[in-house]
Amino acid sequence: MNRLCASWNWDIPHRAEALWPLLSDTARYNEILGVPKHRINEQLQPDGRVRFFGRARFGRFTLEWEDFPVNWVHEQFHEHIREFRNGPFRRFAAALDLEPLAKGSRCRYRVELQPAGILGPLICRFIIRDTHRKFARIIADAARYLDGQSQQPFSYHAPAVAKATRQRVDAMVRRLEESPYGHGLARRLADHVLGAQEAVLGTIRPLALARDWAVAERPIIELCLAAVREGLLGSRWELLCPRCRLGKSTAATLAGLAEEAHCASCNIRYDRDYSRSVELSFFPAPGVRSVERGEFCWLGPMNTPHIKAQITLQPGESKPLAAVLPTGRYRLRTLEAGEVLEIDWDGGAFPVVKVDDGGLRATHDPGDGEPGVHNLGASVRTAIVEEREWVRDALTAHRATTLQVFYDLFSDQVLRPGDDVSVEHIAFMFADFKGSTALYARVGDARAYRVIREYFALLTEVVREHDGTVVKLIGDGIHAAFADPADAARAALGIQARVNALNRESTLEEDMSVRVGLHLGHSIAVTINDRLDYYGSTVNMAERLEGQGEGGDVMLSDAFARDPGVAEVLKGYRTERRMGRLKGFAVETGFYRLTADALTRS
Repeated sequence: MNRLCASWNWDIPHRAEALWPLLSDTARYNEILGVPKHRINEQLQPDGRVRFFGRARFGRFTLEWEDFPVNWVHEQFHEHIREFRNGPFRRFAAALDLEPLAKGSRCRYRVELQPAGILGPLICRFIIRDTHRKFARIIADAARYLDGQSQQPFSYHAPAVAKATRQRVDAMVRRLEESPYGHGLARRLADHVLGAQEAVLGTIRPLALARDWAVAERPIIELCLAAVREGLLGSRWELLCPRCRLGKSTAATLAGLAEEAHCASCNIRYDRDYSRSVELSFFPAPGVRSVERGEFCWLGPMNTPHIKAQITLQPGESKPLAAVLPTGRYRLRTLEAGEVLEIDWDGGAFPVVKVDDGGLRATHDPGDGEPGVHNLGASVRTAIVEEREWVRDALTAHRATTLQVFYDLFSDQVLRPGDDVSVEHIAFMFADFKGSTALYARVGDARAYRVIREYFALLTEVVREHDGTVVKLIGDGIHAAFADPADAARAALGIQARVNALNRESTLEEDMSVRVGLHLGHSIAVTINDRLDYYGSTVNMAERLEGQGEGGDVMLSDAFARDPGVAEVLKGYRTERRMGRLKGFAVETGFYRLTADALTRS
């Protein structure tokens, strides 16, 4: 039967880099177009490929289809094909192209339908007319949003909210703003939950929300965690696949999270890694707004925004790849299980990428042909170019559990008894008051306790302000953890500055002084006394370094001082090089000391 095709053009006074995040967000505008949510069944094939099958109800019809991997090149085009097993059409294809103009971009949207049955041609013609009308609205919405005339990318009518639900949410907002975690953003979060599209509410990522709202990340993270306690949001832990970076195993608690998962899309098994593959995300609490599970578009570009090009090639086929990419670090791989190649691209023509049934390679050799992707094998392959950095918007377990708010609100979120998790890169701080025993003897227990408590509160506040958490109190000191060592360095400097300021206001005859030790590296997360804790030589080293301090100073391990972020924070500070034999370590250890004098003068 003949295929029905249509194509429409719109000239928009905005460049492709501004339009792409909106017009490649196929899930959001599929919701606007009226496409129902669906689930995808992934089926592994004997040749290692994975096929994707969907099922959903469209009006009177329950349709089943095969979804083919979406093809796209960043800021240039995307195309999507479905072949149906039943219903009024056999095949549906849609494609969007962005062409640069002197003053903006030309957007071309193409639709192709192959009817089936007696009613197929009539239904397909209606779908084409309706798609034109709705997509014209999407284009107009996107332009208004980019012109600053709208706060939402697309026009959307949120479901009505019952009066009782509205009152409950208003009460939640008040309590959140009365807590330390509202930050004046609770109302905005509540409005987002009640009024945003379902496509963006199925998985709420605090880091993405912070970027979209142009606010700092920590306040949004704290707000989302507090909103779970209030009943505005729910939360889930997901084990992300290291290849496609989509969640393949989900649990409500850390204790329930599997130690490994299988990704059917990539046909690999992978282990739990707190630093990279465990993400904490959020969703509307069912009592506030019910968001049906499922996908408006499972395979679109914005589902995996780290993928900059995804191109399917038949055996022997070649396609150009004039990707609009910034210079940087990229990974080349295929959607099918196989070899991964890492490259550093410094500009110019992108490498020639050749894939076959056994692997892939990249070359700039002129004899290898024009830049692009080439399938030299006997099987269909989908070539992928992606950023090498991990998902930038993922709030990893490593980061979430090293925030003070997590320890304050979710101390019950622990690992299973006997379970432990490897954390590849974490910074530890030990801070201890020098001369506290003499203070108790000099001013008496009651007054000394009040003084120490005031200084403890100061230390905890500074740690929290720099995105760390106090893991536990040890005698007259603290053990703190940080996901980013630069934050730990800033916290150490902040502690000494705040202690000096407090000493200037104190009525004590002698100043209080704090010794700080810092180290980073690998550690083991465990549950001790129903709380998350950390063990290993990295923890021990940080504690031993603190003991080398003389008061008012900061001791840094070599590994900590070499970190590029730390080096930037400490630029301009004078350090002393020291060597010492630390208890529990067999060989003499080198480290650095930021002196009290250097800290005071800086």
